[in-house]
Amino acid sequence: MAQGTFATTINCMDGRTQLPVINWMIERFGVDYVDSITEPGPDGIIARGQPQLLDSIKTRVLISVEKHGSKTIVIVGHHDCAGNPGTKEMHLEHVRKSMEEIKSWHLKADIYGVWVGEDWTVEEIGKI
Repeated sequence: MAQGTFATTINCMDGRTQLPVINWMIERFGVDYVDSITEPGPDGIIARGQPQLLDSIKTRVLISVEKHGSKTIVIVGHHDCAGNPGTKEMHLEHVRKSMEEIKSWHLKADIYGVWVGEDWTVEEIGKI
């Protein structure tokens, strides 16, 4: 088991979202480190259930939870996403569906959804 406390983010590869989400998670959850799992538009990938990419994401989340002891998983949707273009409402729906999918993995972790708006601030949209 790694030293220090960890949380896990499933975030877009878009560099504009990285630091706002990591900083928010460190402050919100009081963790030392954030394991970052990135894909272009991960909320869409998980919500649509794209098998090959979904399996890859799940494998990396399992490493974070099982090897680093992460107790928190955050799925991110964001403004101006090139990998999953669409409205805020679409992203919120994808984030909520993604949270349900991640819940079905039966991990010992809390699952949160967040939205990163056009000002690059993080808005918590739910927890399951």
